[in-house]
Amino acid sequence: MKTLKYEEVYRQEYRDLAEARASRGEFLNRTYNYQRLHSALGYRPPVEFEQVQSRRQTGESALACVL
Repeated sequence: MKTLKYEEVYRQEYRDLAEARASRGEFLNRTYNYQRLHSALGYRPPVEFEQVQSRRQTGESALACVL
C-alpha cells in the first residue's frame, strides 16, 4: 500500500473517486504486476513468477506422462 500511495496516488490529481479507482487498477496491472520485484517471489514480478511456475508444472506433468 505504501508503494501505491507514493508512486501513484500522491503524484496524481483525480476528478472523482471513479477516476482514482481506475488509475489504481492501471497502476497495479502496469507497475506492480509487471515491474515491481517481490522478495517473497524470489525478487521477481508476479507475472514472471507465474510464468516460471507454469513452465515447471507443464514440465512435471510431461515427465509424469513419460514415466
